[in-house]
Amino acid sequence: MEETTAEYEVAQLAPPVELRFTPSVSVGAKTDLGRVRENNEDKFEFYIPDDEARLASKGLLFVVCDGMGGHEAGQIASELATKTFIDVYLNHPATEPEAALRAAVGAANRFVVDVARAVPSRRGMGTTLSALVLLQDQGFIAQVGDSRIYRLREGAIEQLTVDHTWVEEMVRAGVMSREEAELHPNRHMILRAIGAEGDVEPDIFTFGLRESDIYVVCSDGLTNHVGDDDIARIAGENGPSEAAWKLVSAALVGGGSDNTTCIVVRLDELTDRAV
Repeated sequence: MEETTAEYEVAQLAPPVELRFTPSVSVGAKTDLGRVRENNEDKFEFYIPDDEARLASKGLLFVVCDGMGGHEAGQIASELATKTFIDVYLNHPATEPEAALRAAVGAANRFVVDVARAVPSRRGMGTTLSALVLLQDQGFIAQVGDSRIYRLREGAIEQLTVDHTWVEEMVRAGVMSREEAELHPNRHMILRAIGAEGDVEPDIFTFGLRESDIYVVCSDGLTNHVGDDDIARIAGENGPSEAAWKLVSAALVGGGSDNTTCIVVRLDELTDRAV
């Protein structure tokens, strides 16, 4: 405890982070129950700071969680994880965003695990978590589970996250083809989730930002029914709000077998404040 307190005090005394780049974005978001489920276990949130100090140190934050557990437990898990993750990330004293993201994932996981243990009807609940941060001129991702984050850049779409699923492990090991994985009955078997164990290790990705980048943060209710090429076309041909609605509509037309959620973020400007 003494070590943690000392580290916190040192971080609190650190000089404020300089705002070198200002990302300006347009955002659209949409969630839908789908055609089969009786409740929506997906949850999305985003936070765009007004003050320069928080914009410089924490950036813009976008989160999608897809809960699991049934009897509304999945809905509780995604709600708890989203709120806890955002609160801890925004208020964590670390100056390195990777450290704050990792701590936020850990806190969200502990909270979901504790609640599941305390309430019998919520045992076994869990959730995915995919978080995108646009900070200065860099992007950061924290990933647990099989919700996804895509980037559309100059017309080309790229999945920035890696699914934490059994079939993805088989594909990466060369045991199964991508085409076989998409049809395999165990394609939704998740190997990592918030709330599944006492500890969880998120993937943390870092990349550079470019003006006109478009990001899609989504649950697997979208990717179950809408292919990457169609995601790229819809996100590229429409503004973020229209794109979010059309993407969810495409998933419903394709079957709507699950809750569907997406956030579409377009980086309109990346202002270099030194110029």
